Amino acid sequence: MLSALLFNRFRLSGRFALFFTIFFAPSVATIAQPLNEAKAGPSAFTAKLINIEAATNEVFRYSTTLHNGTKKQAIYELKAALPAGWVVSYKVEGSQVTSLNMDAGKSQEIAVEINASANASPKKYNIPLKAVSADDTLLLNLEAVVKGSYGVAMSTPSGRLSEEVSSGGHKDIQLEVKNTGTLALNDLELSSQLPSGWEVRFEPGKISKLEAGKSVAVTAFLKVPDKTIAGDYAATFSLSGANANTQLAFRMFVKTSLLSGWIGILVIVLAIGSVYYLIRKYGRR
Repeated sequence: MLSALLFNRFRLSGRFALFFTIFFAPSVATIAQPLNEAKAGPSAFTAKLINIEAATNEVFRYSTTLHNGTKKQAIYELKAALPAGWVVSYKVEGSQVTSLNMDAGKSQEIAVEINASANASPKKYNIPLKAVSADDTLLLNLEAVVKGSYGVAMSTPSGRLSEEVSSGGHKDIQLEVKNTGTLALNDLELSSQLPSGWEVRFEPGKISKLEAGKSVAVTAFLKVPDKTIAGDYAATFSLSGANANTQLAFRMFVKTSLLSGWIGILVIVLAIGSVYYLIRKYGRR
C-alpha cells in the first residue's frame, strides 16, 4: 500500500514538472533574456538610419545609440570629421553634450544634428563619428546627401523701397519674387504688416511653384484710409513657404491730398475774411 501511494505521488510530481516546463518555462526565459541582453554584447556605436538627404539650409538628424559593453564604467568623448563649414551637435534627452559617462553594460540614445555649410555642393558626404574612451574607439560612418539649396528673395524691379501716397488714396507697388536656390519652391504665400486701418491686396496672393532661378512679378494694391496724418510709415511685406521665407521693409510717405489742401486754404481765407468783416463793422464804434 505504501509503495503504491509513493508511486502515485511520484507520477503526479512528474506530471506537474512536465506541465510547468511546457507552460511556464518559456515565459521565465523570455523575462530573463532582456535582462541578459542589456549587459551582453560588445561596445558599439550604431544608428537607425545612416543615410539622410536634405537641403543645405535643413538639418541632418540622426538617431544613434552608444553601448558600453565593457565590465566597467567609461567616459566616451564624441568627435566628428566634418567638411569645412559644417557644424555638428549631440543631444541626450534634449541637452547638448560632448561626452558621456556610461556605466558598464548600459546603452544611451544620442540625437546627432548636422548642419551643412551654405555653399555645400549637391552630392553625398561621408561623416565619420567617433566615441572615444580610454580603452576603446567606436566608429560610426554616416552619410549626408545634399540635394541642393532653398532660397528666395523679394524686391522691386527698380530696387527702390519707398513710395509716396496721399491720405485716403491708393498705391500700386510692383514687387519681384525670385528663387535664389537650386531647388524648386512650392506654395509661397504673401502677407503684410501695416499701420492700423491700412489695407493691401496681392496679385497673385499665392505662388504655387517657382523653379530655381526664375522670377515672378507681384503687384501690391495698397489703400490708405482717409484722415491719415501726413508722415513716414513702415510697411512690411512677407513671403513664406515650407522651405524658404523672406521679408521686405517698405517706407511709405503719406502726404495730404490736394482736395484737403484746398479745403484748408478755403478755411483760412474764410477765417481771415470773417475777422476783416468784424473789424470793419465794429471797429468804428
